[in-house]
Amino acid sequence: MAQTIDQQIEEIRAYIRKTPYHKGTEREIGLLKAKIAKLKAKKEADAMRGSSGRGISYAVKKQGDATIVLVGPPSAGKSTLLNALTNAESKVAPYAFTTVSVIPGMMNYHDAYIQVLDVPGLIEGAEEGKGRGREVLSVVRGADLLVLMSDIDRPEAIERIANALENNGIRIDKTAPDVRIVKKIDGGVLIKSNIRQDFDAETVKDIAREMGIKNGEIQLRQKVTEDQLIDAFSRNRVYIPSIRILNKAEQVIANPQKMMKQSMGNLVYISADKNINLNVFREAIWKKLGLCRIYLVRRDEEPHTNSPLIVPSHYTIKDVAQSIGSEFAQGKTSAKIWGDTAKFDGQTVSLKTKVREDMIVRII
Repeated sequence: MAQTIDQQIEEIRAYIRKTPYHKGTEREIGLLKAKIAKLKAKKEADAMRGSSGRGISYAVKKQGDATIVLVGPPSAGKSTLLNALTNAESKVAPYAFTTVSVIPGMMNYHDAYIQVLDVPGLIEGAEEGKGRGREVLSVVRGADLLVLMSDIDRPEAIERIANALENNGIRIDKTAPDVRIVKKIDGGVLIKSNIRQDFDAETVKDIAREMGIKNGEIQLRQKVTEDQLIDAFSRNRVYIPSIRILNKAEQVIANPQKMMKQSMGNLVYISADKNINLNVFREAIWKKLGLCRIYLVRRDEEPHTNSPLIVPSHYTIKDVAQSIGSEFAQGKTSAKIWGDTAKFDGQTVSLKTKVREDMIVRII
């Protein structure tokens, strides 16, 4: 009887667990990890083809300045939180699986419009499609920020959810490895790196070939692990920042010592129903998204703080000009700025200057 993909994956994992890792086995283990990644990608593709005819659409149009997705187990209070943060009217009830589709809402904070999506509760086996997990995961992949959420009675659910997302190629609070792949028609696989790796070039070549790269140049611009290397070769990896919150925590919030004892790292304790700590949560969202509010003024305008523009905080003034449009950016060589970040009002600066919160900018 032919093995299922899950059985093949588990058989490979069992072999890896029994194999000691050292110089003599690193190539073999790296190759086996690549086989697992390849099998997972095939399983995901098969699942997407199988779900396409079910008649349930989870496609959500991204709107506003950013999109966040609330991910958590059933009955964690996601619908209550969505209603508290936005203008949505998500059905709220004290039983599991109230949310049966994606419910969008729009949160206004610091003049930014942030889309908040409430999705069905993520349960055990979500990666196999249980509890509409496959559809939930497809929405999660499009997020700018994930809110991993549970309630005070189930704090362990957050780590379980994080692991489920990790197993499905969603890398939380991580950056993509600095690996450049230049595919070629022939010539085999060439490895380039000025940084000493913990594995040899032949291991990289083996993994590349297993992942479907037969010819090309692979540039390793940082020290990477085998898992990071496989991620670089995989097409379905996404890298998304997160915030972790525990809901229904009013009693714990009222007792700071108890809150410290129950701390699981970088957690925000809230009560969506009692409207406790929601402003703390909103500010955490703003900081994690890395947004910035600036004010653009025309040549014939006096400096003002009307009609703010929301942009990523890593943007330069040149990036702002180009985001408006190529015609607008054409011919622009400098800018004048006002506000706390200017040395004096109307200071002339280069377009390479990074934007700052509440900066008033005239691009000239």
